[in-house]
Amino acid sequence: MVNNRYKILVVDDEPDILEFIEYNLKREGYHVVLATNGQEAIDKAKTEKPDLILLDVMMPVLDGIETCKTIRTITELKNTFVVFLTARSEEYSELAGFSAGADDYIAKPIKPRVLLSRINAIIRRKEKDKREDHIQVGNIIIDRESFLVYRGEEKIQLAKKEFELLFLLAGKPGKVFTRESILEKIWGEDVLVVDRTIDVHIRKIREKLGDEYISTVKGVGYKFEI
Repeated sequence: MVNNRYKILVVDDEPDILEFIEYNLKREGYHVVLATNGQEAIDKAKTEKPDLILLDVMMPVLDGIETCKTIRTITELKNTFVVFLTARSEEYSELAGFSAGADDYIAKPIKPRVLLSRINAIIRRKEKDKREDHIQVGNIIIDRESFLVYRGEEKIQLAKKEFELLFLLAGKPGKVFTRESILEKIWGEDVLVVDRTIDVHIRKIREKLGDEYISTVKGVGYKFEI
């Protein structure tokens, strides 16, 4: 059983689902906070500062995608993991979730073992994340403390997964990272994502940082170049 110092915010507009998830998480030893819509989730996230947020997509007041986007702009929540809970399994919905900054995506109906396995895996990643907080390559500075990227004097804001992907590649300039290793290191072994997810994130990084830093190695993966 995990230590109850880990706090999880569960957000869903269906009382039965909230009760079901709360029961299973508390049995596992987590401290649980509940919210029933996106705006309430943002307010509670600011005050509770959870380690992880389980976020429904289809909600009143503010949907899960917009809620996640807002959460990713809050500095004190930069290390908070976000996992979407949704009955929508279409590819476009999954891409929208990851583009908004989600770390994982779990489809309803929720199976307790799958839910707990995913959450425990994320918590383990959080505990084992001992990487250095600062990388400088050429005129690029990547600061994990502030989740900011600097190109010379210019400050560039990236979404959470975009930042983590850039940090991975820039940590070893010239090294080719296969698509499989990127998925494992950034999204984890237990996370199911569509193949286009990496390409979408790379494209967005290039749009913000410039095309000259990340090279495509056809049929293999990507690498960061000075």
